[in-house]
Amino acid sequence: MKIAPDVAATRIQEQLGVTPTVAGALVTVEVPVDRWQALGHVAKDALGCLYFNWLSAIDWKDQGLEVVCRVENLASGVALMLRTRLGAGATHCPTLTDLWKGANWMERECFDMFGVVFDGHPDLRRILLGQDWPAGYPLRKDFVDAEYVPYR
Repeated sequence: MKIAPDVAATRIQEQLGVTPTVAGALVTVEVPVDRWQALGHVAKDALGCLYFNWLSAIDWKDQGLEVVCRVENLASGVALMLRTRLGAGATHCPTLTDLWKGANWMERECFDMFGVVFDGHPDLRRILLGQDWPAGYPLRKDFVDAEYVPYR
């Protein structure tokens, strides 16, 4: 399925009621966390984004975590940047593994490094750190490694 970025933005607005931004072939969409899977369904089913490129998180300190992922329609060269804010103190986000198998390990990595719990994930466990990792999530801004004292 071929689709232009402006057409993709229009379909997203019609189906989800949010206004994406378009910059060249990149369409960026931010939705509340309760619409995360709905956005994934629109991206895959209505826009033909079959390629799951990557997923990660951003720690905005007092504002909480944000989950960000990029999916692409390779036939059109259109990419969608999907974003959702979890809110201060929140760590739960619905999984996208039922839509894209490629989300599996990336969600596990995000869980391991940021502590984001992907509800409905088929195998949410550590992937980079050992199962005996003492505590904390290394990519969060509040993480302190008690065993490593930086040189000052």
